[in-house]
Amino acid sequence: MLSRAAEAVYWMSRYVERAERTARLVEVNLQLALDLPAGMTEDWAPLLLTSGSEPLFRARFAEARRPTVVAFLAFDAENPSSVLSCLGAARENARSVREHLSPEMWEQLNRFYLMVRAASASAGEAPHELFAEIRIASHLFAGVTDATMSHGEGWRFGRLGRCLERADQTSRGLDLQHYLPPAAVEDVRWSAVLRSAGAYEMYRRRHGAIAATPVAEFLILDRGFPRSIQYAVSEAGDSLHALSGSPPGTFQNPAERGLGRLRAELDYARIDEIVATGLHPFLHGLRDRLNEVGDAISQTFFAPGPVTDAGEGLGV
Repeated sequence: MLSRAAEAVYWMSRYVERAERTARLVEVNLQLALDLPAGMTEDWAPLLLTSGSEPLFRARFAEARRPTVVAFLAFDAENPSSVLSCLGAARENARSVREHLSPEMWEQLNRFYLMVRAASASAGEAPHELFAEIRIASHLFAGVTDATMSHGEGWRFGRLGRCLERADQTSRGLDLQHYLPPAAVEDVRWSAVLRSAGAYEMYRRRHGAIAATPVAEFLILDRGFPRSIQYAVSEAGDSLHALSGSPPGTFQNPAERGLGRLRAELDYARIDEIVATGLHPFLHGLRDRLNEVGDAISQTFFAPGPVTDAGEGLGV
């Protein structure tokens, strides 16, 4: 596969995953506003901080009010991390390599984009139901990809991008609790964190009662839950080894070395040590490491030129 085609598939998958994550965060914050104790004012600033969009938002808007923040994160064309912008970028990457995709993949992604674009044209705040539809559309695209695309290099690059983005976004959802109002009831705070990763029911079946440390352990270190950081990093590592041909436990390039070290550290990490050193600094450092791996992947596998950062630009 040509490097620029591989890059387009990689970024297509990352952008679809990012669109779903943004929709989940908005949906969770809408629910959180209903669950807060009586007399407590809803706060939308944490959502901007978690998504990394606060500087851009503050440059244009004076106050983080619900309608403004929801529209900014869902539909704003000037926000590269909005749902609409991410899907537009994914669609453009897919369009440039349609010969490498199945017809069903293109149809689902195009339908997904047009659904959100049509919603953006309607007046007023995005309806709550839209975010559930975005989640389902993202799952459909992932399922269609796995079911109709040959599991060769293109599929591996797409899975690599999806898993790296998922690890990053799960860390952001887990970091949501750091920015939530201290007065919020603990189980409300951590329930919101679980829902941001689609993990609420699976966690309750495993652990029952909601508490900070087991929630953090489930989302960081669980080896069986597909949205945990540990699982996503492990799957990304498998895809990277399949692409390079190097045996597990070895490396041929900086991307494999960086991802292999991170994977090994998570393999032997303990949640009590992570909590003792500080969950927020740990997650911030993790995202820095994932960004370094992403840069190394671009330099190793893709065409020379400016590297597309995980939070900027449109990829290929």
